[in-house]
Amino acid sequence: MRIFHTIAEIREFVRQARVKGHSIGLVPTMGYLHEGHLELMRQAKKQCDTVIVSIFVNPTQFGPGEDLASYPRDLDRDAAMAEGVGVDAIFNPVAEEIYPSGYSTYVDVERITEKLCGAFRPGHFRGVATVVAKLFNIVKTDYAFFGQKDAQQVLVIKRMAADLNMEVEVITVPTVREHDGLAMSSRNVYLDPEQRQAALCLSSSLNRAAAEVGAGERNAAKIRQLVIDLIKDEPLAGIDYVEIYSYPDLEPVELIKGSALLALAVKIGRARLIDNIIL
Repeated sequence: MRIFHTIAEIREFVRQARVKGHSIGLVPTMGYLHEGHLELMRQAKKQCDTVIVSIFVNPTQFGPGEDLASYPRDLDRDAAMAEGVGVDAIFNPVAEEIYPSGYSTYVDVERITEKLCGAFRPGHFRGVATVVAKLFNIVKTDYAFFGQKDAQQVLVIKRMAADLNMEVEVITVPTVREHDGLAMSSRNVYLDPEQRQAALCLSSSLNRAAAEVGAGERNAAKIRQLVIDLIKDEPLAGIDYVEIYSYPDLEPVELIKGSALLALAVKIGRARLIDNIIL
């Protein structure tokens, strides 16, 4: 496995792979890898001849007061993990490589970014869409792999790729969870043991909601309130949002008829955790 830090280097690597007739798969990450990331890489390996992982803590998707400075970073650890699942190259640029002096172009995806995390983190998806668009242009990837845990992010990226006629297939991989149900996240390291136990209210409330829908409940407001009440039973949990929208277009729903996304964001200690389930 090779590690590249400049756009010129990764483009040359991709050019050489193309000469061999290889298909290219990209797994964009901010590093501090966990099993969820590794599953994305495994899926990429199954589908693509050459797999590239980007590791870049993207400053434009962090708002004021968020954890940009403290976000966990460990390139040596990440490289060993990626190499262990057969990744061919890591692209690990510095911020100045992606956003050089005078940089002034951004990608705004409208409507679907105005709710859920977009409502609580203004500018977040502008930063996400911009950096992913740049990565797609830099790598010229055939496939890109993202986790369902970041459901809104995946929908934003798919919308961007379709609207801007990008020749990339965006593939969604199911959420990977700990043995007790907690969705894997790089921010889980912020949780102390008591907070880690409290965080189980996210997945357990989603499971209860799914069970209610499975038993025939279709009233979205009732399902939403059930989840809110369950999370409020956990004293360490503070709710940012619990919402149900149609999936994948994220429109309000009163009755769950087709597919619906139940998504939530909860603060526990200094960790802001997100999770979701398709009803």
